[in-house]
Amino acid sequence: MRRTYGTGCPPAATGTPGTGRTSASTWPPPRRPPNSSAGSWSWTPGGPSAPPVKRTALGRFAHGGATVTEAAGRLVVYSTDAEDGEYLYKYVSAGDWRELRAKGRSPLDHGTLYVARFGADGGGDWLPLSHGHGPLTRDKGWRDQADVLLRTRPAADALGATPLARPERVAVNPRDGRAYLALANSPGGPTCKEPTATGGVCRTTDPYGRIIRWREQPDARRTRQPTFHWEEFLAADDPDRPADGVFAAPKGLWFSADGTLWISTGISGHDLGGPAPLHRAAGNNALLAADPTTGEVRRFLTAPRGAEVTGVTTTPDARTLLVNIQHPGERTTRWGTPDANTPHKVSNWPDHHHSGRPRSATVAVRREEGRGEGA
Repeated sequence: MRRTYGTGCPPAATGTPGTGRTSASTWPPPRRPPNSSAGSWSWTPGGPSAPPVKRTALGRFAHGGATVTEAAGRLVVYSTDAEDGEYLYKYVSAGDWRELRAKGRSPLDHGTLYVARFGADGGGDWLPLSHGHGPLTRDKGWRDQADVLLRTRPAADALGATPLARPERVAVNPRDGRAYLALANSPGGPTCKEPTATGGVCRTTDPYGRIIRWREQPDARRTRQPTFHWEEFLAADDPDRPADGVFAAPKGLWFSADGTLWISTGISGHDLGGPAPLHRAAGNNALLAADPTTGEVRRFLTAPRGAEVTGVTTTPDARTLLVNIQHPGERTTRWGTPDANTPHKVSNWPDHHHSGRPRSATVAVRREEGRGEGA
């Protein structure tokens, strides 16, 4: 039987635009002011003198990354609000991205932003964050479309989107088009209840995280609200997982061309190495490889003490895997706290000098034989 828990708690039944959730809701914990959250920016790699451009159409919230793909010629951008109890978003350009660019219009500025509502039955809806839709009207306190985009979080609250257990990165399988989302973890809360009329799915606590996936449902005529079907792909607390596949706090997801799903973990310093049994079994943060068909997971490399594994990609010939390691030597409960006199107390990676200072770095893993990193 497919388990369908793990996508957070259902939203409050009512809410006031601009104020977040109702006073009766004690989970998730208090947010940062929504208007102070970061937006998305784009740069032009081939034009170093070109200024960065702020993409307000993608919404204003604590973006945990932007995964760009294409559907029927339209540009699609999946993004997450990477805090506990926040949401999954999808932006779809207003038309074929090539035609828009030919007219001098950016596909990142002309389109519709949606927020996800997950159903307990495995169904899901993309709710348009459009002025005039549902409660997003002037008489409800929403002045115009700019107001909706600048107050993305309260707008998503008002629509009844599903809060998630710290949503992080999204990756799209190049083989079948299914999208995958890493849910890092969540302490949950005492007011977390069973599914409400909005179709949210609840798990009171999720200390180790999980990965869910969904398939978009086609609507060639674009006559109805877009929908999707979702399921749980991996749960970190699966008791049947072999020792070399144990993980916790999945954050980064990336697909290589051969269809391998690469999972980067980000267990916090106070949890690394224990005391929880699964954190002890997982050890340091790691990069793992998963088979989307069988669900098999294998550890590929392990990060130094105090570090997280972040970005992953390959060279064009797929023979070298590039892996980013960030903040090695950070404070941990197990190995202590570094200071100005002992910066190497937790780790002295990557130089390994006896009095060295740990530094973030990129690791290149090269395959000497075979066809590439997934062989």
